[in-house]
Formats: sequence, structure tokens, C-alpha cells
Amino acid sequence: MSMPSGTELLLIFGIVILLFGAKKIPDLAKGIGQGIRNFKKEMKEEEPTPTTSAKPEAPKQMETTTTANVEAPKTTTQA
Repeated sequence: MSMPSGTELLLIFGIVILLFGAKKIPDLAKGIGQGIRNFKKEMKEEEPTPTTSAKPEAPKQMETTTTANVEAPKTTTQA
């Protein structure tokens, strides 16, 4: 799919103006810009900060207790 040509862009822009009105378009663009800014800000806050003073904990060992109550199958002999 190729990029839209000049007349196609004008047609799309005209439809957007008809749908939203000329006064709403700056508000929509402002809202989109604020959303992108907030998203980038949150992504920067989410980055983990490396801590060199903290020692990694040794893996904890789990208790291994196995209980198996298995009965042998009863065999019946028919004579």
C-alpha cells in the first residue's frame, strides 16, 4: 500500500473537519499530545534503577517430603 497522494490527503482532512468541526481539531490534537507525553513520563518512571549495594539473596530450598500411600492391587485366584 502506497502513501496517499495530495488530493487523497485533502479529502481525508475535509472529512475530519466535517466530522469534528474546525474548533474541535485543536482540542483533539492537544489531548493526543498530552496522552503521548504522559505515556513517555510513565515509561521513564517504570525503568528499574540499578542498585549495586544490594546483595542477591540465595535461593531458598524447599522442604522435600514425599508421602506415598500406594496399596498393591489385590489379586484373587480362581481355581
